[in-house]
Amino acid sequence: MDLRPITDTYTVAPQLDPADMATLAAAGVTTVICNRPDAENPPPLQAAAMQQAAEAAGLSFVFNPVVGGQLTMDNVDEQRDAIDAAEGPVVAYCASGNRSTIVWALGMAGVLPADDIIARGEKWGYQMEWLRPQLEALAARAD
Repeated sequence: MDLRPITDTYTVAPQLDPADMATLAAAGVTTVICNRPDAENPPPLQAAAMQQAAEAAGLSFVFNPVVGGQLTMDNVDEQRDAIDAAEGPVVAYCASGNRSTIVWALGMAGVLPADDIIARGEKWGYQMEWLRPQLEALAARAD
């Protein structure tokens, strides 16, 4: 398991395994968000199997699939709502952690400065500078 903390309470990861859920729960995580569409995974790693493992470990599970190149504001809103509703630390995953970082970043526009959002992603190798215009536009709308 390759966990990449973006904030104190939000971590992203490449694809998780059902066996990881007990480890996450033992570490204090309360919510797991799957940003990977089922079409990208074999059945043992699809959302239903992951949700079953998460819930068996006492975790909340949110399925918010982000299709590559087709991110929507509904995805952003659902991610932000899941993070806000969590009773503790959140781990979100996709294939590499990139989509989970981008959907978080867009949800933080207007909450954190764009420079901070970009730096948090780039610390883990996620190229984020290209998001700056969108982050600034969303922040302007939030004002």
